[in-house]
Amino acid sequence: MPITALTRGGTEYVPEFLVAIDMEKCIGCGRCYKVCARNVLDLKGVTDEDEIVDVDDEEYEDEIERKIMVVADAGDCIGCGACARVCPSACQTHEPAEAA
Repeated sequence: MPITALTRGGTEYVPEFLVAIDMEKCIGCGRCYKVCARNVLDLKGVTDEDEIVDVDDEEYEDEIERKIMVVADAGDCIGCGACARVCPSACQTHEPAEAA
């Protein structure tokens, strides 16, 4: 049974939480990062060998082929869906949390 929440007006809804980002679809635009107030996401680099690295790591500076967003802290997601609404590549997977 999914966990439900209430809007300010008392309407019940099922929040859907960010659980994954498809690195093949993500274009690394950062729109989701900018709208997330909970530090759920982080920008990473992808090397020519598909290794995910920190974009600030000087060791990989010349090897980064492209940038992508990754789920840095899924536990901080509140299920607001702002990231999905601004994503131009539909690369995110969201799911409701199940009650224990």
